[in-house]
Amino acid sequence: MYGWTRVSNSTEASLSPTQRAWLRFRRNRLGFYSLVLFVFFFGLSLLAEVLCNDKPLLARYNGSFYMPIVHNQPETAFGGDFDTPTDYLDPFIQAQFDKPGNWALYPIIPYHHSTLNYFAKVPNPAPPSADNWFGTDDRGRDVLARLLYGFRISVLFALALTLFGTVIGILTGALQGFFGGKTDLAMQRFIEIWSAMPELYLLIIFSAVFDPSITLLLILLGLFGWMGLSDYVRAEFLRNRQLDYVKSARALGLGHGPIIWRHVLPNSMTPVVTFLPFRMSAAILSLTSLDFLGLGVPPGTPSLGELLSQGKSNLDAWWISLSTFVVLVATLLLLTFMGEALRDAFDSRKSGAMSGGRS
Repeated sequence: MYGWTRVSNSTEASLSPTQRAWLRFRRNRLGFYSLVLFVFFFGLSLLAEVLCNDKPLLARYNGSFYMPIVHNQPETAFGGDFDTPTDYLDPFIQAQFDKPGNWALYPIIPYHHSTLNYFAKVPNPAPPSADNWFGTDDRGRDVLARLLYGFRISVLFALALTLFGTVIGILTGALQGFFGGKTDLAMQRFIEIWSAMPELYLLIIFSAVFDPSITLLLILLGLFGWMGLSDYVRAEFLRNRQLDYVKSARALGLGHGPIIWRHVLPNSMTPVVTFLPFRMSAAILSLTSLDFLGLGVPPGTPSLGELLSQGKSNLDAWWISLSTFVVLVATLLLLTFMGEALRDAFDSRKSGAMSGGRS
């Protein structure tokens, strides 16, 4: 046992810091499998057009093949009377494909997030059934399809907002921590004034002046979401700039740019990496809250907040709020577990304790 631990520790010691952190992250089963599940569900959401669509993936009619998901044929192509886009939920069109020699391959969920089923058998909102696994909302749209599309929008928005805020936070924190003095003092005063701005009021004002859009939300939230990370990066730069390897680089004649980029920044990225999942959680929660208040994405766009708002307005339609709540909580829990695992993976003190425990 002692020999195995000594070989394992010596092998790990020969790896780079990033590789050692990845090994420690994989040892945390809860965090690692949370990452696997999150990537899996996000991958499914990226294929939402293939999984949730009201157009067949492939169809055969009178000896000819069609791909309606790529190019929607007029109704006359399938024996209809009108030269209009085909509604593939129409019982007449479905009967045409049921004839001998004809067939249509539908997605797993035969509804787009915006599909209105005019041939539904029950009034809306309809409870879960074989046709709509998670039921429908107050307009007859499939809840499961809107959850999948809404989850994709939430994650993509969180990734974009996290990237935007991280870049600004690293830039401002690096300038404050590396140069210090008047630069640090001036930027600290600016951050204090900027953080005192009423963010919610600004969102309400801009939502009234401009048309609602995801881009507008991204810009407004990004302008206020970088200050917390900037403080952590500033602290890391203040600590690392006093170390011997930075002094040696200056003695060799390296300028500020190479020292920051090659030496100080790589050794100051631990708080940046460990906070990424938590920043994504905050971004998803912010978008959901704004959508719930009607200040988020444009009307008609699938979102978790809009579904929660529908659940509040239709308390008897329990399936809307329950399914949305489960998706939102599961997403935040997976990101939280990933963040805790990342924090432990980059904590050298905890990794040392783990190595000692194995011996």
